Amino acid sequence: MTTLLLGGHGKTALQIAAILRASNQSFLVASRTASAGSTYTHAKFDWFDERTYESPFLKASSEGMKPIASVWLVAPPIFELAPPMIKFVEFARAREVKRFVLLSASTIEKGGPAMGQVHAHLDTIKGIVYAVLRPTWFMDNFSTAGELQQLAIKNDSKIYSAAGDGKIPFISAKDIAKVAVKCLTNGNLQAKEYVLLGPKLHTYDEVASIISGVVGREIVHVKLSEADFTKHLISRGVPLSDAEFMAIMETGIKNGGQESLNDVVEEVTGSPPETFTDFAFRHKECWM
Repeated sequence: MTTLLLGGHGKTALQIAAILRASNQSFLVASRTASAGSTYTHAKFDWFDERTYESPFLKASSEGMKPIASVWLVAPPIFELAPPMIKFVEFARAREVKRFVLLSASTIEKGGPAMGQVHAHLDTIKGIVYAVLRPTWFMDNFSTAGELQQLAIKNDSKIYSAAGDGKIPFISAKDIAKVAVKCLTNGNLQAKEYVLLGPKLHTYDEVASIISGVVGREIVHVKLSEADFTKHLISRGVPLSDAEFMAIMETGIKNGGQESLNDVVEEVTGSPPETFTDFAFRHKECWM
């Protein structure tokens, strides 16, 4: 059967696609536009244009692929994301899709805001298999070209945060993808919800030190107040509401909200998650 990967340009979808291709499994990626140079089968998809909801199913049929049986759900970048996501879930169900895997976040419980509403909806549906992945902060936020942390490290040799000395079990998108593939393709799921954490707790000071050792120059963690971090984000083009939300999340880290570890990644995949040091060496060039 075929797996549909929504958010086709995203950190996780690209990693999932690479794993599925390497194992010769059928899949297609969907997004508003195709990536230049991509060799993956692509279908146009826009959360805010219901006319595109049919596109992945038509594409799978026209390409002679097996029917879409599982969907990787990645939310659109808005707060009121639940209505279009739930609408598409119901659309897919009407086309015999019976497996959904939702990318949520470690801070969002079932029934909570945003992805928590989609999580709650999936839990009410009979006759489907679903899993919700709730990863902590991505290591990839430091390395993805053009994102704020990557630019600050590369151009200013700085990491800005309002997290103080709070600790985070950073996880790589690669490890999230490994768990996602298991959930999307395996017959039986061990659970409906997976909180995904990296192998070690790190402060931003420690992250700066690790990257410093990798790139051979000093990277400094600039500790800001919640208000000053909000201003910093706005100065970098982040909308006010998003900046305020991100600053609140950082304060949660400062207060110990992410200070925990588990073995879920290894239990599901059979391999321990990547360390931040290994990740940093793998992505060294993005900071040079």
